[in-house]
Amino acid sequence: MAIWGSAALLLLLPLVAMQFTNEVNWDEADFIVFGAMLLAACGTYELAARMTDNSAYRAAVGVAVAAAFILVWMNLAVGIIGNEDNPANLMYGGVLAVGIIGAVIARFQPQGMARALMTTALAQALVGVIALAMGSVEAFVLTAFFAALWLTSARLFRKAAREQVPADAAP
Repeated sequence: MAIWGSAALLLLLPLVAMQFTNEVNWDEADFIVFGAMLLAACGTYELAARMTDNSAYRAAVGVAVAAAFILVWMNLAVGIIGNEDNPANLMYGGVLAVGIIGAVIARFQPQGMARALMTTALAQALVGVIALAMGSVEAFVLTAFFAALWLTSARLFRKAAREQVPADAAP
């Protein structure tokens, strides 16, 4: 309930801000996209939370979902490399694709998820190096931040894998 309530409050923030400043000027499409993103993020986390009681696994999913959410939102809102219209920003979609494909291949099992998130961090770092070569130091720094989030999630998945009870040891 706290997750969904927080999402509803986040969705209302721009509406409230629009009452007090002209700096925030959202239209219907902005609210629909943001709402869909919140629905996907919260739904993904809730599904993972229902799959396991392992707190490390839940935290790993939370970090990964938050990183993906912020990465997509930043790219849609202002762009990371240059502005939102710069085609170089499409590389970040590739980073997310690496993570999603890796998760599916891993069948969402913690050890495989740790590998998938490490690979995602590597893809993120590669985008950062490309951004730096393009002269975007800011994008490089932001990319390093996201790579750190992917690595944090990978570490939590590794912890979840160590805590996992083997099937033959279950009572």
